[in-house]
Amino acid sequence: MLFVRSKEIDKIKKLPLLNKGASYTLNKWNGMATSTSNTKNAKIAETGQARVIIIGGGFAGMELVKALRGADLQVILIDKQNFHTFQPLLYQVGTAAVEADSIIYPFRKIFDEQQNFYFRLAEVQSVDTVNQLVETSIGLLRYDYLVIATGATTNFYGDEVMQKNAISIKNIQDALALRNTILSNFEKALQIDDEEQLNSLMDYVIVGGGPTGVELAGALSELRKHVFPRDYKELDFIKMDIYLIQSGDILLKGMSAEASQKARDYLEKFGVKILFNRKVKAYDGYTVTLDNGEKLITRTLIWAAGVTGAPVAGIRKESILRGNRLQTDEYNRVAGYQNLFAIGDIAAVVTPEHPEGHPMLAQPAMQQGKLLGQNLKKLVKNQAMRPFHYHDQGTMATIGRNQAVADLKIFKKEFKTQGFIAWFIWAFIHLISILGFRNRLFVLVNWMGSYFTYDKGIRLIVGQSKENIPVEAVTEKAVG
Repeated sequence: MLFVRSKEIDKIKKLPLLNKGASYTLNKWNGMATSTSNTKNAKIAETGQARVIIIGGGFAGMELVKALRGADLQVILIDKQNFHTFQPLLYQVGTAAVEADSIIYPFRKIFDEQQNFYFRLAEVQSVDTVNQLVETSIGLLRYDYLVIATGATTNFYGDEVMQKNAISIKNIQDALALRNTILSNFEKALQIDDEEQLNSLMDYVIVGGGPTGVELAGALSELRKHVFPRDYKELDFIKMDIYLIQSGDILLKGMSAEASQKARDYLEKFGVKILFNRKVKAYDGYTVTLDNGEKLITRTLIWAAGVTGAPVAGIRKESILRGNRLQTDEYNRVAGYQNLFAIGDIAAVVTPEHPEGHPMLAQPAMQQGKLLGQNLKKLVKNQAMRPFHYHDQGTMATIGRNQAVADLKIFKKEFKTQGFIAWFIWAFIHLISILGFRNRLFVLVNWMGSYFTYDKGIRLIVGQSKENIPVEAVTEKAVG
């Protein structure tokens, strides 16, 4: 182990590339830097400009990078993936409506003409806010301004068994695993005679009555009605049950009462069994146990019951609020820091109007990213920054073909609509928001094909599916 005195740390921070073959972990408690010889250092040359490091390429991070185009700053984006994911359509990948590559787009392609932009594929392990260093899986990076835009991850509320057995839908890998699982279940069901085993493969339980849960339930009901009976003629799809479990007494909490009721009407019309005021107590991969003692049998439980922030190690605990969100001021500056910012789902911009922060949606994230870009430009010029004010443009959710709900805010006036008009607005806004002309075209073609043929064309099993207990093992045990 090599120890470097604290007075030498400034020299380390100024090096364009730290000593080759070594990585440094700085200990803020004793002012020393510890070196190991197993990890290479991140190789990004200094440009003489102040350096902004952005952790996370979601909606917030993307808007920030765009806003910093042409700025006298070196902009570095770090993400575990080399692409941006249009998360609102993940459920459509999971239910075979669109291809996975239609809703993702490479960062390098998006910003290929932005001269001050640098990207590194890496996982951030921790930050040293005292010495202004980010430790990643490819080494250390120095920063002048650090922006955390890591978003949120699925919240299993500490239930490790649930986390192991359930399927979440927060990234493209989750969506593909869901699609593979759904299709694999029916392939296996063709070989099953036992009634309970058959039902365990054909029944689905969705936990959470927010937009994701409602949209998934609607998409599955469309597959049950229009697609699966043609693909799997030997199966009786009257036996396919879709359960939506909601802990409260309404769907789409946060939207209007009209939207909530209409979503419920649509789903019940589609044959979705909604269980209100119920919580899932346990799920072992086969049996779902509710808090009232009721049990459901399914091999596929989709968890859409909540999210939690994904903070980076090294941030002072006093700055982390309930839900693992980082408390920021009105300039998105993390509480207790001067050059550390947070935007998007991870950020809780606490104001009298929003004491718990803004909703964890795309619009607040995008608005925060855009404004922070403008503020960072002001900051390097010693100009006053502008405070963040969220402009709520409304919320939408689609339930199925020609069925959606929308609460819109246009010119400070509220408009509520349901049915075909809401569905058309939802489709138009999502389509134009997808990155890349090719992606928009492919999604549009898939949607049009599905609309006119009642078909879902992306029914491919590629990669891994979720199998908690092998069907054969349970069947053999029952027979034995």
